Amino acid sequence: MLRLKNINTYYGQVHALRNVSLHLAKGEIVTLIGANGAGKTSLLNTLSAITPARSGEIHFQGEGIGTLPPDRIVELGISHVPEGRQVFKPLSVEDNLELGAYLRYRKKEKIAIRQDLEMIYELFPRLRERRKQMAGTLSGGEQQMLAIGRALMARPKLLLLDEPSMGLAPLVVQEIFRVIENLRREKGTTVLLVEQNAKAALALADRGYVLETGKMILEGVASELLENREVQRAYLGKEKKEIWER
Repeated sequence: MLRLKNINTYYGQVHALRNVSLHLAKGEIVTLIGANGAGKTSLLNTLSAITPARSGEIHFQGEGIGTLPPDRIVELGISHVPEGRQVFKPLSVEDNLELGAYLRYRKKEKIAIRQDLEMIYELFPRLRERRKQMAGTLSGGEQQMLAIGRALMARPKLLLLDEPSMGLAPLVVQEIFRVIENLRREKGTTVLLVEQNAKAALALADRGYVLETGKMILEGVASELLENREVQRAYLGKEKKEIWER
């Protein structure tokens, strides 16, 4: 479904991504792990055309998308849930969700949009309870639910998630990860997940990539990466045996 080949992305003179390549098959959950500053967010921003690649190739469903603008990326079926939620705080929950479908309003899909709004409320019942509430008054977990719901309103084929568990309580994180798995199982949504909680991300994902200082240094089946001692030491904190025996 998605293939990146030799992507190089810069912020001014800073070389953020160095010849990065990866691929996702339809229906996969793939996680990208690495230390802060490794380039994980840069990779998602490159995919979304927020920070276009200077060189390399990006293909989505067989079509080259590396030179397309962000609105066209969304229209093709890629939605991005950014780090830090970035909800529109002065607007209501429902207004935020409807903004996620802004391209679909051009196509006069009002009935389908209302149906999808109900689907989001079924996924996240707390958003239904707070649908008229200003987004800025929500808790961190509720704002994360809203950010995911807003992205889903575009009916994405590929969902990009940047640090969805950051700053959230463990029970909220479990709920978020349950929704991610349900989206894949029930709707066939493909997910590229950037996550600071490497253990949880690899437990959820089918495959994983490890990014270090802008370079892809390791890839493999998620269960194998969990067994990898270098991954354990660098990203899981302790040897696996110690972790699971807690």
